[in-house]
Amino acid sequence: MSKSAFAPTLKQHRPIPSLRANIQALFPSLLLGATVLALSACSAPTTSSWTGYVEGEYLYISSPLGGRIEQLQVQAGQEVTQQAPLFTLDKEAELASVEEANARALAAKAQALNTEKGKRQEEIAVTKAQLASAEAQAALAQNELQRQQQLVAQGFISKAKMDDAATAVKLSSARVTELKAALAVAQLPARNDERTAASANATAAEQVVKQIGWRAKQKTEIAPQAGIIADVFFRGGEVVSPGQPVLSLLPPGNVKLRFYVPEAELASIKPGQQVQIHCDGCAENINATISRIATQAEYTPPVIYSNAQRAKLMFLVEARPDPAQAKALHVGQPIDVRLVKSNTAATEKKS
Repeated sequence: MSKSAFAPTLKQHRPIPSLRANIQALFPSLLLGATVLALSACSAPTTSSWTGYVEGEYLYISSPLGGRIEQLQVQAGQEVTQQAPLFTLDKEAELASVEEANARALAAKAQALNTEKGKRQEEIAVTKAQLASAEAQAALAQNELQRQQQLVAQGFISKAKMDDAATAVKLSSARVTELKAALAVAQLPARNDERTAASANATAAEQVVKQIGWRAKQKTEIAPQAGIIADVFFRGGEVVSPGQPVLSLLPPGNVKLRFYVPEAELASIKPGQQVQIHCDGCAENINATISRIATQAEYTPPVIYSNAQRAKLMFLVEARPDPAQAKALHVGQPIDVRLVKSNTAATEKKS
């Protein structure tokens, strides 16, 4: 076969000059377009978006004392204000204990006051009368002694009679001294140690009254914060144990947001940074503040880190929404979290 037979076939596989020329002519335009897109991408804000959900930190309201639920003033889903009554337990025993403690405290105070005083005026009057009688007897004994001394001097009686009269004078004088001392003691308060002990007993009785009063108050629980009653675990008439929650309360400030950020985007966020929350049915975006960034990754064990698996690393991030807007959120509700970085912030970061 001749060489000229293959000439048309070889000619068909040669490059077409006009196509190469067209590509070379279009390359500057494509390069210019890519440059414009790159510049526009640098001038526009970059947006990071993550997915998460709403979580609530519930307050479980209980009484430190057990008892039967006498009144239940709220129900699930009800919004309550701070200090609003929630439930009351039977406190008949505590009220009786309060009355008993008050009576004991009153007795202790009376005993303490009694130690600050002397004897009653009537008792002092009796002692004064006894003293007057003793003084009169002492005077009479002294006169009798003088007569006996004269009779002994005249020789009418023996000296033994005079000695008896002298002894009677001494006894009457001692009786007068005794009653004077008793009168002085009757006008004195109790000893310092007795008064201190009585005062301590009165103080202890007052503290018992406070303790019993505190126990009675614990049978009535009020809302520590404003919020929504999430759930009620008991009904009126049922008996609860000490510390057993009767209901759960969710204040707006206890609503938090949990979302997960990839490891590659972790450097773009920090605690205190503002984020915007969007959820289905929300009329407007909700502002929130990042409160916590987990210190360790999740889902991938640290022992098998690799370049291929680093993209799977996720870090838990928590944020607190504005309490005024938190009422629009519901626990378990999916949310989208967006963090917008303006190019002004990026320029400041570079500088």
